[in-house]
Amino acid sequence: MMGPAHSLSGAAAWLGVGAAAAATGHTMPWPVVLVGALICAGAALAPDLDHKAATISRAFGPVSRSLCEIVDKLSYAVYKGTRKPGDPRRSGGHRTLTHTWLWAVLIGAGTSALAITGGRWAVLAILFVHMVLAIEGLLWRAARGSSSDILVWLLAATSAWILAGVLDKPGNGSDWLFTAPGQEYLWLGLPIVLGALVHDIGDALTVSGCPILWPIPVGRKRWYPIGPPKAMRFRAGSWVELKVLMPAFMLLGGVGCAAALNVI
Repeated sequence: MMGPAHSLSGAAAWLGVGAAAAATGHTMPWPVVLVGALICAGAALAPDLDHKAATISRAFGPVSRSLCEIVDKLSYAVYKGTRKPGDPRRSGGHRTLTHTWLWAVLIGAGTSALAITGGRWAVLAILFVHMVLAIEGLLWRAARGSSSDILVWLLAATSAWILAGVLDKPGNGSDWLFTAPGQEYLWLGLPIVLGALVHDIGDALTVSGCPILWPIPVGRKRWYPIGPPKAMRFRAGSWVELKVLMPAFMLLGGVGCAAALNVI
């Protein structure tokens, strides 16, 4: 899928989680609904850090471009080192390591650990990075072009500062789900795991599939490209994505938001 569809699917997924949480008695305060949806929308772009043309690889200028090169080389090395006889030869690391369930879990766990050990500045950094990605993904038309980068960063920094201040207030969700002392913001890893997994599922629907199950082997392949029957797959950016899936994500997200906030 393309970036906008990934971001919309991520936001919709978190709002669906909010609806499920409300139904099971763990209702999210509205700041958690909002911040989680934005983080998940941003995190749904993150697996493409292994591709130099992806939104995340361009979002932070030279920093993200350099990180993209490192991640691509790392992914390719892991692919070469773990491939089985049935896995094809390839020349790059796109859609390998960062498109697996294990990567999603590790990134989410690392984020949670950083949030509870790094203090307020760590939380602000997590929010800033994902606000930039959410803006780039959800407002792609307005954020298009290198001339808008500074404006996007300023908007993301301002949003991160305001949202962190709102979450810090008692009852607004810094300790949602994890209430023991010292566990504030432990939940921040959850929308990041979810965003990465939703990205992988979205890519699995396209013609190339996605090796979500790695390192679990399937037959003669360790990097088996999971996906529906080929007749049901589509090309990234096709009319199915633009005319069917994106409107569906918007609709499902709206219903999930209403249910998460107990409006319906």
